[in-house]
Amino acid sequence: MEIDKMDLFESHNDLDKSSSRPLADRMRPKNLDELVGQEELTARGNLLEKAIKNDRLFSIILWGPPGCGKTTLAGIIANETKSEFVQISAVLSGVKDIRRIIQQAKERRALYKKRTILFVDEIHRFNKAQQDAFLHHVEKGLITLVGATTENPSFEIIPALVSRCRVFTLKSLAAKSILTILKRALTDSSNGLGCGQERLSNDALKHIAKVSDGDARIALTNLETTVLHFTHKNQIDIKDVETAIEKKSLLYDKAGEEHFNLISAFIKSMRGSDPDAAIYWLERMLMAGDDPYYMLRRMIRFASEDIGIADPGALSMALNASDSFRLLGHPEGDIALFQAAIYLATAPKSNAVYKALKQVKKTIKKAGYSPVPLHIRNAPTKLMKELDYSKGYIYAHDYKDGFAAQSYLPDDLDGQNFYLPTDRGYEKNVKQRLEAWIKLKKS
Repeated sequence: MEIDKMDLFESHNDLDKSSSRPLADRMRPKNLDELVGQEELTARGNLLEKAIKNDRLFSIILWGPPGCGKTTLAGIIANETKSEFVQISAVLSGVKDIRRIIQQAKERRALYKKRTILFVDEIHRFNKAQQDAFLHHVEKGLITLVGATTENPSFEIIPALVSRCRVFTLKSLAAKSILTILKRALTDSSNGLGCGQERLSNDALKHIAKVSDGDARIALTNLETTVLHFTHKNQIDIKDVETAIEKKSLLYDKAGEEHFNLISAFIKSMRGSDPDAAIYWLERMLMAGDDPYYMLRRMIRFASEDIGIADPGALSMALNASDSFRLLGHPEGDIALFQAAIYLATAPKSNAVYKALKQVKKTIKKAGYSPVPLHIRNAPTKLMKELDYSKGYIYAHDYKDGFAAQSYLPDDLDGQNFYLPTDRGYEKNVKQRLEAWIKLKKS
């Protein structure tokens, strides 16, 4: 089951140089300098970069979506290390294969004083017994484990193994990174297509990057399919790409008018309490490649601006959706966006908090910075007490229901109301409470 690292990751033989290998495989980076994306992990001076460059690797788990560079990083480790590098797939291997690798690692260390790095692709596919089979040997340092997974290690890998590895989280590649990879493949005459960047129009390249959803493997496969399908054309445009990969380009420009049209439709559908329209426009933006975090930021703002105290849970829902998507990514995390959009659309609406904010800003701008009343100033020193700081302050907790009838605004604004709650949702309760307190103040 053990495979030599040269066969896995290097491309120096005639077979590797042939065009029979998929473009995505031929264009796989051989070192960190060639790697595009994941700079927060591989930038010079970072922990992982130093471990690879200095050949001092420790056991790690690479967690991220398909096509983000997990296997590529493993290949770079194979090229950089002087240790024996072994790869297995959790889909094809079992406990028997692991035991054979462990035995070979023991012999290698005893005879040649050589370390063994074991790369396990799709490590989450191993069951508990299979993971237990090499746990002890990772703990004792016989093997250095490099595991790759698209699933959350906290749920799919036994805790004892996770605790002995450093987990590195990889993200879907940004469109800018995908474009760099595509252009490199077009111009590379050794491993790429070697037909020149001008072979595809900018719009065609951007469309390939957009529909590849952050997956470099899919992007390169789509590029290769398109170029092979239109070998007779000098320049390939976006319509040709749509024909080759059967994915239409939606009328959408993330930097232009249509972007603002769609986000406006999304926000107004939620404000209008129409969940069906809200999720329709949400999906339109997702399909067109808009940034999900942009939509999440807008929903978080919406929860305060258009719902506010009418449903205090709205803000929590929007924030939880953001956390969920950050943890899961595409496509598993998409449902959190839809859940939040439906919740916000069906929640009671109030812009009272938003209006209060605007009124406070307007008042301060007009009246200036009024001094803090003496009775609600702090008095930590003797001099401050002599100047009547804190004099007359009433401690609210000493009174019935924790309310004391005193003023907290500057003297020139006493009695001013900025927040005017509605009769909708939870805000109706807040309104009743405030009205009762106002009566107490006047009595």
